[in-house]
Amino acid sequence: MEEIRLYDVVEMRKAHPCGSKEWTVTRIGADIKMRCSGCGRVVMLDRAEFLRRRRKLIRQGPEPAEVTLGLAPRPAAEGENQIDG
Repeated sequence: MEEIRLYDVVEMRKAHPCGSKEWTVTRIGADIKMRCSGCGRVVMLDRAEFLRRRRKLIRQGPEPAEVTLGLAPRPAAEGENQIDG
């Protein structure tokens, strides 16, 4: 299964009525919530429907899905001290 990240920018197969084909993923899980880059409309699709309708990934989100879903810890940013305790 392909990885879907929070804040991915994707191109869908059909244009939205506003004319835009670009969408930003705002929630991941069993359903995918996304916002139209043209008009701001928010829609939800189930994961299988999202993968079927998606044409390509334009820009990948900053963090892996495991981190945004809370399944893995966030990596420490450069310059941050990790406290072992």
